[in-house]
Amino acid sequence: MLFRAPWQTIASPWLSRWSRTSVVFDVTSETLNTLDRHSPAIRPTSGRPSRLIPTAICLALTAPLAALPRAVHAADGDGADIDTAHDTSEEVVVVANRAPLPLSQVGSSVTVLTAAQIKDSQQVFIADLLAMTPGINYSRSGGVGTVTQLNIRGAETDQTLVLIDGVQINDPSAPGGGFDFANLLTGDTARIEILRGAHSTLYGSQAIGGVVSITTAPPASEPSAALSVEGGSHRSGLVTGSVGSAVGASTFRLAGQHFQTGGIADFDPAFGGTRLNGNHNNSVSGRYGYAFSPDWSLDLRGFYTQSRTEFDGYDTPTGAFGDDSEYGTSAQAIGYAGVNGATAGGTLKHRLDAQFTETNRHNYDPALRAPTETFYGISRNRRAEYQGTFTPDPTSQWVYGLQAERATMSTDTPAYDTGPGLVRAEAGTRSAYTEYTFHRAALTVTAGARRDRHDTFGTHTTGQAAVAWALGEGSALRASVGQGFKAPALYQLYSPYGTTTLRPETANSWDAGLTLHPLGGRLLVAATVFHRDSHDLIGFVDCSTPQPRCVTSPQGYYDNTTRAVARGAELEAAATLTSTLSVAANSTLTDNRDRSPGAATDGKELFRRPRVLANLTLIYCPSSSLTASLAARYAGATYDDPANAIRLSPYTVMDLRAAYNLTPHWLVYGRVENLADRHYETAYQYGTYRRGGYLGIEARL
Repeated sequence: MLFRAPWQTIASPWLSRWSRTSVVFDVTSETLNTLDRHSPAIRPTSGRPSRLIPTAICLALTAPLAALPRAVHAADGDGADIDTAHDTSEEVVVVANRAPLPLSQVGSSVTVLTAAQIKDSQQVFIADLLAMTPGINYSRSGGVGTVTQLNIRGAETDQTLVLIDGVQINDPSAPGGGFDFANLLTGDTARIEILRGAHSTLYGSQAIGGVVSITTAPPASEPSAALSVEGGSHRSGLVTGSVGSAVGASTFRLAGQHFQTGGIADFDPAFGGTRLNGNHNNSVSGRYGYAFSPDWSLDLRGFYTQSRTEFDGYDTPTGAFGDDSEYGTSAQAIGYAGVNGATAGGTLKHRLDAQFTETNRHNYDPALRAPTETFYGISRNRRAEYQGTFTPDPTSQWVYGLQAERATMSTDTPAYDTGPGLVRAEAGTRSAYTEYTFHRAALTVTAGARRDRHDTFGTHTTGQAAVAWALGEGSALRASVGQGFKAPALYQLYSPYGTTTLRPETANSWDAGLTLHPLGGRLLVAATVFHRDSHDLIGFVDCSTPQPRCVTSPQGYYDNTTRAVARGAELEAAATLTSTLSVAANSTLTDNRDRSPGAATDGKELFRRPRVLANLTLIYCPSSSLTASLAARYAGATYDDPANAIRLSPYTVMDLRAAYNLTPHWLVYGRVENLADRHYETAYQYGTYRRGGYLGIEARL
């Protein structure tokens, strides 16, 4: 019987989505905010995200970089859309403080992607879009639907907290309890906010590397509808649609997507792979709002995705990685019900909500005798939260809240069980947090603390502080310090490899940055330096090298064995060169090191985390109806193993895209991905997409 280590059993493709090999709108937080301010036309109207018409993006990219918007719209801490009361013409962000604040008052590192920027990028996958922002890289184990790991400033993939419409999504049955981006399409996404650095004070477990907050389009205030159809290489097809309206005090929005493809060879053809791995993905999302009064409202949200993907694995006759007949199915459901209200003349806002997530993953190997199911993981999260936001005057804001969560998992490997293999486990967490923000003149100071009590390891306290100094005309100085922690995953605690005495992973981080808008705002330059020190990281102890506990756990076990340090710099620039040509760029330099005392890997680079990442985009607008862009993404050399024995070469991938506005209601668009047909790897021996072309059309009301 072939033995599988836990990552070989579980780190098979979980969810199905099709993948692009690079990203084409690589502007950063300041760049995006600046470019978005050029024209109110590029802001979503009545919450309807449609593909950005070329006229609007040309205006946005060729107008002076110092221009400011006429309106500000943001999402509050739970993902609901609100109009901020702040009297400012700046971009307003929420993720840093769980309440809306102008960007110049935020001391943390934040990137904002608006609906217009998301749609204009033509990206289908959230992971590809995020990789164009500072400090983020990802690796994918083959083609569409395979495991997609995202790292923020070199942190582990399960140290990234992901929110969809305010609901934390993770999988307690996964080895690290994190979220796999493999199945996450851009779909009906209207806004993404990315918070970099350790921020467990407001968000709790997993927020060591940062937070990715994804908001779907809000319920419509007037009738709206959109439909798009796209097809192209690898027998790929994508259909998306949405509809929404308002009926009296009610507003609603429904959206759906269907994607399917013939796929590519997950086992890299450069090593002999030939089998194409197809997949399909269906998802639907919905939001409903009802206003009881001007101050009180009901907010309901739902999201469901179902997928099937084929993948290559290790269960070939030789036991080596290669072409295989395995496949996996996945389904994920998210539910949210909340009541929002305001008292004390609107100075005190309340939110009380209940959240639900469920993930079902099943993997199969038809080459095996019955049973053919090699793994299944079923997990659920139930959460309840109260959050209050008190704003007694324009100079101060106090955010506070209480949370309760219970996570459960059921997992087994039926095809490999020689005895009872079913594992069931659950754990609860109760939390309280508070954060105070004080603003006076150009200075904003924020400080907060959090207390978590976990059923297994007990209590844990985190804190953070930030300061921002606005220099005028969009220029600012920022600095923040924060702590992060990650509770041991249920699988790490209670699986056959589990250790119930595990301590939480912890991290201390800081960053500092400067943003400038010289030349009357036509040029943007920004730089940020950062540092993170992580302790008690949970690693898998391989018993091929005898350890004392291997007597009772001969197949290996989880333990707090690892320490890591990350430090680096993020650089950004954007400029309007001519009336028709603009450029935007960013680069991240990161030194990620294993600092585990006495370990053979001490001093080695963390694997699959390039030291250098860079993005460059040229945008050309020859007319009000046509826009075109050329984008390049560079990833430096990295390693595929902790011992740094397997080197992955650096690569550059270029994309070319264009869009043409036929009428105000019809848009045609297309792109060529991996224009130079470059072969590259984000994971050793796993295939990536070569050159491919795609063409689409969209109709909207």
